[in-house]
Amino acid sequence: MIALSVLDLIPVRTGQTSAQAVAASLDIASRADDLGYRRYWFAEHHNMPSVASTTPPVLIAAAAARTSRIRVGSGGVMLPNHAPLIVAEQFAVLEAIAPGRIDLGIGRAPGSDPVITQLLRQEGTTSDVERFPEHVRDIASLVAPGGATLRFTSGGEYSVHATPAAAGTPEIWLLGSSDYSAQLAASFGLPYVFANHFSGDGLERALELYRTQYHPSEAHPEPRTFLTANAVAAPTAEEAEARALPQLRAMGRLRSGRPATPLETVEQAQAAEPDPAVDELAARMRPRWFVGTGPEVLASLTALAQQHGLDEVMISPIAGSFDGEPLDAAPGRVQTLEQLAA
Repeated sequence: MIALSVLDLIPVRTGQTSAQAVAASLDIASRADDLGYRRYWFAEHHNMPSVASTTPPVLIAAAAARTSRIRVGSGGVMLPNHAPLIVAEQFAVLEAIAPGRIDLGIGRAPGSDPVITQLLRQEGTTSDVERFPEHVRDIASLVAPGGATLRFTSGGEYSVHATPAAAGTPEIWLLGSSDYSAQLAASFGLPYVFANHFSGDGLERALELYRTQYHPSEAHPEPRTFLTANAVAAPTAEEAEARALPQLRAMGRLRSGRPATPLETVEQAQAAEPDPAVDELAARMRPRWFVGTGPEVLASLTALAQQHGLDEVMISPIAGSFDGEPLDAAPGRVQTLEQLAA
């Protein structure tokens, strides 16, 4: 039986406030907990009108307070945007809040445009990207109960702990969609997630590199990996296709350089004027998305997992909303989780 998890970007639709979008996502996290999903992760994106998931640690804390069983984490923290010690402190405290339930997914991409990247890290980011492996090692040491030790050239030592008396450690995952991320995760002996929801290119090669080059670690003697997938499930295939349209058009606009806007409702997307560039990109992406009835989508996800030797798939439930549906809820996204759990 395939295990399912959830990736949430906290989509914001037309007429919806950030508060309403966050409230809807926290309700979904609670429902995912009830339905038996394995984990619930929040992404990190900045300055996007259609995405409210900007600060994973804050959202994880809120979700942890609303849930009791499911693992909660980041998918992921974009490390070049943050000082490693701050990330370590945030996730060590989260581990103290929800012991044994915290995942720290780390990505190498900034997750935004150069202006926002500069605002996040005033000193610049080129060196931070280049030092990504070093920073991952630093975080792994800092969040561990034993902490990290700095050795000065003079011979002295200085101990650093993310929290003063840690009893547990968040589980670290490396995220990516490239050969580099797969090979780095393998060399560190860390679990690896392929960002298939964003780009399915290179999936087979990345997984092969990760598994064949894997160096066992004490915490992870065997390679562990899963992938993400965009999914919409509904009682009928027609409804599922309708609910997928707003996000398909949003991704088409993003990749064609059109101005970013909040997500359209289903009716707005259906009534939109044709845009050849956007429509072509949406049509090219659609075959990689999992859209249909619950049994159809689950069968396709299970086949995908079997094809790549996975026991888990993390879905991004991207179902849009119809006019008239509550602004502080996301019935289509909840329905996707319920259909697949059923």
